[in-house]
Amino acid sequence: MAFASLTDLAEYVAGQLSEDVYEWRIEHDQLIVEARRGAIVDILLKLRDDANTQFQQLVDVCGVDYPERPERFEVNYQLLSLKHNTRIRVKVTAEEDTPVPSVVSVYPSAGWYERETYDMYGVFFAGNPDLRRILTDYGFEGHPLRKDFPMTGYVELRYDDEQKRVVYEPVQLTQDYRNFDFLSPWEGMTRQLPGDEKSGEAGA
Repeated sequence: MAFASLTDLAEYVAGQLSEDVYEWRIEHDQLIVEARRGAIVDILLKLRDDANTQFQQLVDVCGVDYPERPERFEVNYQLLSLKHNTRIRVKVTAEEDTPVPSVVSVYPSAGWYERETYDMYGVFFAGNPDLRRILTDYGFEGHPLRKDFPMTGYVELRYDDEQKRVVYEPVQLTQDYRNFDFLSPWEGMTRQLPGDEKSGEAGA
């Protein structure tokens, strides 16, 4: 069955998953569904296998950090139906110590996507068979895409010529902070630059 509009699709999905869908909306021509975290496996399974939806391709799993919220993380699942040429985004929320069920059993490609979300945000996916860091190095501290992660990081690496290897050290900011009260950096110049004397010459 082909839906005449995204609204029709949304109403159908909400009707089929009424116990697990909190709300839906359409933004930028895409259907967004906010769902219950504990039911995410069943939700994606139904969206994949229902003949009227057939969202058989998982395009991405990504995280979003909202530190001011009680459950600070959102996990977004981007699904594509090639049969109906339709996309849907399913959102669930989680706290730092709240596991999200892995959907590897529904979409095997989710394994690496969940690892990336874990690495960047620290969201734990219960049931992922290989939940390790995937972008940062072994022994990396923290999760770089969290809003409270420092811009400089916690450690830096460099090649030590004496030890003949790469070493990790705490970040050291050797440059002093300087405050400029000028509207333009040129206003700080008090001396005359070569060639400025010509500006006062007659006929210049």
